[in-house]
Amino acid sequence: MKDLLLHTRLLPVVLLSLFLLSCSEKESINISLKGTAAESKDSQQPRIYSFGFDPRSSPQEDARQYLPFLKYLESATGYRFQLRFTQKGTDITDTLGKGELDFAALGATSYIHARETHNYSITPIARGVNMQGKDVYRSYYIVHSNSDISAISQLPGRNMAFGSKTSTQGHLIPRIIMQQHGITLAQLSSYKYTGSHINCANAVVAGHADICGMQDTMAEDMAKQGLIKILYRSDYYPSSGIVANNKVNKQVIEKVRQALLAFQPMGKHSSKLYNWHKTEMPRGFVQARQEDYIELKQWMLKLGFLKTQAGS
Repeated sequence: MKDLLLHTRLLPVVLLSLFLLSCSEKESINISLKGTAAESKDSQQPRIYSFGFDPRSSPQEDARQYLPFLKYLESATGYRFQLRFTQKGTDITDTLGKGELDFAALGATSYIHARETHNYSITPIARGVNMQGKDVYRSYYIVHSNSDISAISQLPGRNMAFGSKTSTQGHLIPRIIMQQHGITLAQLSSYKYTGSHINCANAVVAGHADICGMQDTMAEDMAKQGLIKILYRSDYYPSSGIVANNKVNKQVIEKVRQALLAFQPMGKHSSKLYNWHKTEMPRGFVQARQEDYIELKQWMLKLGFLKTQAGS
């Protein structure tokens, strides 16, 4: 499929949904930009800021959720935004770190990796607030509704599924849980990375994996439907949030930050959103600070997710 630019003004959500639904769930949808609007030949055209994200659900569902959100940012800031799907074979942290992406919704793992490997070129703007009004989240271990697994101690010899390698809830926190229980990857029968939380969960439902580490809110929803059982809930860690590349003008970043802090997805802005309650920021945002991520950075170093310990 050819690269496709998604702009909130040029492609309405309904049209986008019809397009995406015409694609197979298993089909790879690669949507990317070649540079940002800052490279436009027409200097009179307003800057268009690109916005990327860590995959959470299917490409269809992610797009439906983020496009109305970008419409809100446009109305609140006066700037223009375009949604960018990271092209297959590329890493959103590299795209962001190299300045090819302006803003992104990232988990802590992706943010820390981008900042540490690209000379601290990334700024945290805001972190999501969950349904309980807290700016933290957890990772859940889930198993099939008919699984005989009832404790973490039964992981050795089982088939494990993770989400994306760069996911905090889908990889880093599940690995922290394993470390805390003295279990290594070598003790598993097998393990694989499925690319997203929904793919990870589906692997368990379909019987292709015995256990999956995934996002808490999605796991709760699936458990209520009787599709899976929740085996274990992790400790709380800093939630996903919005970050910016430092090449973006500081005044622009600050205006976006203020728009995020003023965002009321459960209030006056709710009617124009799509399933925002299923995201990791259902009640909006609080301001993010670099020191929020110290503990997770230490875990990343311990687990070998970061090659060297750079300063903060």
